[in-house]
Amino acid sequence: MRRVYLDNSATTPVDPAVVEAMMPYFTEIFGNPSSVHWFGREAKVAIEEARYKIANFINADPSEIIFTSGGTESDNFAIFGVALSGLRKGKKHIITTKIEHHAVLDSCLYLQKNGFEVTFLKVGSDGVVDPDDVRKAITSKTCLISVMHVNNEIGTIQPIQEIGMIAMEHGIPFHTDAVQSFGKIEVDVKDLKVDLISASAHKIYGPKGIGFLYVRNGVEIEKFHHGGSQEAGRRAGTESVPLIVGFAKAVELCAERMKQDYEHVSSLRKRMIEKINDLFAEFGDILILNSPYDKTIPYILNFSINSGKIDIDAEALIYGLDLKGVAVSNGSACTSGSLKPSHVILALGRDEKTSLATVRFSFGRWNTIDDVDYAVEKFAEVVKNFVGRAVLKT
Repeated sequence: MRRVYLDNSATTPVDPAVVEAMMPYFTEIFGNPSSVHWFGREAKVAIEEARYKIANFINADPSEIIFTSGGTESDNFAIFGVALSGLRKGKKHIITTKIEHHAVLDSCLYLQKNGFEVTFLKVGSDGVVDPDDVRKAITSKTCLISVMHVNNEIGTIQPIQEIGMIAMEHGIPFHTDAVQSFGKIEVDVKDLKVDLISASAHKIYGPKGIGFLYVRNGVEIEKFHHGGSQEAGRRAGTESVPLIVGFAKAVELCAERMKQDYEHVSSLRKRMIEKINDLFAEFGDILILNSPYDKTIPYILNFSINSGKIDIDAEALIYGLDLKGVAVSNGSACTSGSLKPSHVILALGRDEKTSLATVRFSFGRWNTIDDVDYAVEKFAEVVKNFVGRAVLKT
């Protein structure tokens, strides 16, 4: 059976060049980077070179990069670290949105249960938050604003620069989850006016288990990994040198081909929409596009089955595609097994059944036009199977 992987927003295959760059640090340059002997110094040099490459990629200073275990830890570090720092000043209010990744949402909910006030801003039907809503939500107690750069389920790009300017005017630290934008579109910390950025390697053909948190110099943040003095005393624990080296190599490759990759996935998205319009014409308006063409990155296309037209088993929809060799998801990989309606799709104003019957196609560097054609053909077959066993609503 042919297998097509269109779940690149969940994770990507590691680029062979990344694997090659990592290998010596498993077997030859294996020292603990905190050790003072030659083996340790060689490992330390590799970390600092990687830190420089990543910092340069986002127009930051190397001292502003803290290596973490991935996007979730980076989000948690930013939320809890800044919140605890604000608490010392009597500030216990956080502003975020209803469509954040659960690494942000659940952190904010935890703080809410423990004395913090959290404002969860709504988004429009296009999935974009209004900067004026951010401004209106600010109080004298606001200690943090956190708005993701690109949504992981529908691909919407938020007005980060405008929100950053608002946060700057009020002297409030501003965090953005850039896990889905880093390495795909330009992320310049100075242009975006952000104070903290979360990113992860495995979304850009790097290894799993490594990410970073950018913290602008001068931002007060409490650490919550305690122990050694690694990462300039901000995050205890022996660094994983191979993963850090691999992350830097993945970033180096993105710097070389980000424009090329963007144009490639743009052509894939265009093809998919054309193919879907063709093959789904007989079904009428059974599909709802959740990824506004002009407000999203081309890496993600999200569709829902219109519950106003037909009831469909959301779980069977994904498994039906898998049985035909097409790997997709119904939202975030962290929650796709929960069989709950997507909080993101609900926030767009969709009903619960429509939110459940959602499919996310996400494209990558090595996908082809043939992959897209095959995936849409199988998608149409799966939906037709449901339509054949049900009566379309009128």
